[in-house]
Amino acid sequence: MIAEHALAQSDVVATMGELGLAAKAAARVLATANTAQKNLALNLAADHLLSNRDEILLANANDIEAGHAKGMAASFIDRLTLDEDRLVAIAKGLRAIAELDDPVGTKIATIKRPNGLKIERVRTPLGVIGVIFESRPNVTADAGALCLKSGNAVILRGGSDSYHSSRAIHQALEAGLEKAGLPKAAIQLVPTTDRAAVGEMLKGLGGNIDVIVPRGGKSLVARVQAEARVPVFSHLEGICHIYVDKSANLAMANEIVLNAKMRRTGICGAAETLLIHREIAGETVPALCETLAAHGCTIRGDSDVQSLFADASPATDKDWSTEYLDAIISVKLVDNVEAAIAHIQTYSSGHTEAIIAEDQSVVEQFFGQVDSAIVMHNASTQFADGGEFGMGAEIGIATGKMHARGPVGVEQLTSFKYLVHGTGQTRP
Repeated sequence: MIAEHALAQSDVVATMGELGLAAKAAARVLATANTAQKNLALNLAADHLLSNRDEILLANANDIEAGHAKGMAASFIDRLTLDEDRLVAIAKGLRAIAELDDPVGTKIATIKRPNGLKIERVRTPLGVIGVIFESRPNVTADAGALCLKSGNAVILRGGSDSYHSSRAIHQALEAGLEKAGLPKAAIQLVPTTDRAAVGEMLKGLGGNIDVIVPRGGKSLVARVQAEARVPVFSHLEGICHIYVDKSANLAMANEIVLNAKMRRTGICGAAETLLIHREIAGETVPALCETLAAHGCTIRGDSDVQSLFADASPATDKDWSTEYLDAIISVKLVDNVEAAIAHIQTYSSGHTEAIIAEDQSVVEQFFGQVDSAIVMHNASTQFADGGEFGMGAEIGIATGKMHARGPVGVEQLTSFKYLVHGTGQTRP
């Protein structure tokens, strides 16, 4: 593979074409690869990752240094940063995916027809998946591993901010594939940061890409949706809401809201808007806002919130539709659960919403009427993660409604086909 940071336009087209052809050939091998071989590749990749941690951390340090030089926000630096613990977590994620049941070949349904035909619906790989992501180098491992386990070849295009980190992690994946006797082209990393490479992927690489998964900010997803000529698993921004009902346990609400906003502010499952029932505002607004502020969070509130918490700055219309990915939260009072749901329907990106309440009828109404991929009760929105859902990892959170929705794991990276068994039947 060409390993150039920047390529001429003609070279980009040629290189991307080569990646597409190689991926399609690898996909044919993976479609019939046995589970043990795929699992071996993943475990060997984890071993290689840990044994080469110094080289990976050095590559990451180069990316972080460049990020600081560009004035990258602290939340984005956090998303970019690898350390010993995060590398161990990536390796554990690879091993966890290896331990998952292999979806390929699983019988979803069996139908026996009166004429004696036996029809089986079985899971099959999608083929070649193109993953376009931004500053998270761990996506290289997560996406590569999930695609491999589900029998798909993958072409990864990481952001320029994480270029060196992603390449270092990708080398571990390649080593695992090679040692397990699988084609290295099963997991390929685009060898250039040129944006033209993204355009080539969106065109489908001559019919060799079967689906695109964008994982990044609003501008990336908008470009993918506008230009893609192949199916897309939409992963929009995470404008996640928490509604604190009048029946909520305030101590519980305090812990959940703090965690949902401040555990990691730069992830898509971080809460961005807090809605509070008006009847409990006198006690709840000061308590929640003071806790958040004490942990470094900026409060932007409507006029009612500002009257109850003096340090709140005015929230504008733009705040309600902003994914901050930072230590900032917008806070609003609502009259009831219906008003909370109406606000969410207006401003949500369809990612994750949570309700904190003890009134089961209110919870049922919230669950029934909030149309987001993930809806939670009395739990932090930061659980919106494939690993936390028992999927080992995720390739992203799909906010669309077709094929895959919510965390996209190995099962969501498969389609199905029908196998029809007969004994000589002909149709009259």
